[in-house]
Amino acid sequence: MHMIKQKKKTMDRVKRILNVSYAYQRGYYGEGVGVAVMDTGICQHPDFQYRIAGFRDYVGRRREKYDDNGHGTHVAGIIGGSGYMSGGRYSGIAPACHLYGCKVLDQKGNGNTRNVVEGIQWLMAHREELRLRIINISVGMVLGARSEEKGQLLRAVEEAWDQDIVVVAAAGNNGPREGSVTIPGISRKIITVGCYDDHGEEIRGQGLKPEYSGRGPTECCITKPELVACGTNIVSCAENKTGYGSKSGTSMAAPVISGAIALLLSKYPHFCPRDVKLRLYERAVDLGLPTAKQGWGTVDMAKLL
Repeated sequence: MHMIKQKKKTMDRVKRILNVSYAYQRGYYGEGVGVAVMDTGICQHPDFQYRIAGFRDYVGRRREKYDDNGHGTHVAGIIGGSGYMSGGRYSGIAPACHLYGCKVLDQKGNGNTRNVVEGIQWLMAHREELRLRIINISVGMVLGARSEEKGQLLRAVEEAWDQDIVVVAAAGNNGPREGSVTIPGISRKIITVGCYDDHGEEIRGQGLKPEYSGRGPTECCITKPELVACGTNIVSCAENKTGYGSKSGTSMAAPVISGAIALLLSKYPHFCPRDVKLRLYERAVDLGLPTAKQGWGTVDMAKLL
């Protein structure tokens, strides 16, 4: 079940890079922080235990938790898997947070704007009872999409931000050209995340081209992405409910940062989204890469907390 090649990035390695142990040593594991995962769904993997606070299906309109693709479960595991089935090796960044699954993508990973917007609106309406603090959106539409759809999605994520929910979006895998960040990652308000490990031999066989991470700036000259994290060959929960699998893309980098924000909100529960973003900006670690690729840099939990 755990036969993972050496090139795969286990979550314990990702956490070492982020210096997550600093948070754990001080008792911050993401308790009390709700994170919504807008994706292909979520399955009842043992690593989530009792921490899936709810599930809504905007594709098949089913009531039971499921993930017929695996992408959403993988993303949720990066954010908040406990590592129960792997002795902690594949635990997520914030293993005590609670998760809310929103299935807005079908089995092939396709979706429509209406479902995403409907999901965001429902989350806003129920954010207090869900103790929802973060929405992770590891999906995006290309800049060539219809302007009406782009506007609907951007308005939805920015309204959520204004409703005291931190929105984290993937930068997309259309790099390396400038201005290749997908929607809603181009929003000036939300936090957009790219990869800094999107090159070299690790991406072979992944269906991704070198330097795939979406780059800014936006057409409005906004720095994007704000942050970068590991996103290539990340091992996390699989949809078969007992195992693990490896996936690559900015879809995997975004939940790394969502998990880090959950730890931050464990220590500073009074922080609003603007406080979170300012803190990330002030405490980011510069990787020495072009701003169009790395934005402000990456996260070190010791600095962030």
